[in-house]
Amino acid sequence: MRFKGKVALVTGGSRGIGRAISLRLAAEGANIVLNFFRNRSAAEATITEIKSTGVEVLEARGNIGNPKTVDKI
Repeated sequence: MRFKGKVALVTGGSRGIGRAISLRLAAEGANIVLNFFRNRSAAEATITEIKSTGVEVLEARGNIGNPKTVDKI
């Protein structure tokens, strides 16, 4: 568990490459901050899968192209 005790912020983490990265980091022990913007159902499915690895996951919905959103995240 090379990332145990670390936190990873994954943008676009609910689908595609971002999802794969989220799941791999979770498998390696990282707690995940999962950023997504539009597809809540994909995010919820990914969050459920991440939780099954035993790490913590936090949902961070928002458009990272918007500086105000980035500040909130």
